[in-house]
Amino acid sequence: MSVSDEPMERKEYENALRALQVDLCALQDWVKKKGLRVVVVFEGRDAAGKGGIIKVITERVSPRVFRVVALPAPSDREKSQLYMQRYIQHFPAAGEIVIFDRSWYNRAGVEYVLGFCSRAQHEHFLKVCPEFEMYAVDDGILLIKFWLEVSDEEQKRRFEARITDPLRHWKLSPTDLYSRSRWFEYSRARDTMFAATDTKFAPWYIVPSDDKRRARLNCINHLLGVIRYPKLQENKVKLPKRSAKGAYDDRATLNGRRFVKQKY
Repeated sequence: MSVSDEPMERKEYENALRALQVDLCALQDWVKKKGLRVVVVFEGRDAAGKGGIIKVITERVSPRVFRVVALPAPSDREKSQLYMQRYIQHFPAAGEIVIFDRSWYNRAGVEYVLGFCSRAQHEHFLKVCPEFEMYAVDDGILLIKFWLEVSDEEQKRRFEARITDPLRHWKLSPTDLYSRSRWFEYSRARDTMFAATDTKFAPWYIVPSDDKRRARLNCINHLLGVIRYPKLQENKVKLPKRSAKGAYDDRATLNGRRFVKQKY
């Protein structure tokens, strides 16, 4: 795939995406066969494109293998728990890939910048996070961390599109809008997070995301490269003939039932 400053054409994007999604299906078979446990973390500024990437990763695979975790704000009970506790319970069993749409790194970003945690809690998180991740990796979990990097101009454009498009209003929240005014605070929090948690056993991979199509393709391509897998031989499937045993006019029994209004 060529690298260019020009936006990728839809046809080129769709062809490349289909090929990568076929490979994701092959990866899925390998993960199931080998009983692998994979955790994929997506972080980045608001409107960086996390949801779009996760959508194209998961739209052609089984939700029983690729599981998405997008946790809401913690309850009062969860606030009293060990911080990592609410995330660990969603970690994968054998044959699963768990994708975190935001993760425990909330504490390094949004919680810290917006004052939802104290400075001491933030510092403690940065200290214990690498230890927590090392424990997971040492136990055999494959941990892959992506940071989506969107520019100031592109984030502004996306927020404005959400404001004017009624189909995107649900993507806006007071927190999102407030975060826009805290651009440099987020930048400093990101830099501090990288310095503390970009380790050899669980490195960060940065995905430039101003061009959504290229970001999606590059991210999937990298994911496929990190998890080494062979393409398993496909079993030939033959559709069986319908048995005539016990045949009856099964559609006639639907007469008199309630159908949805046929408008289209």
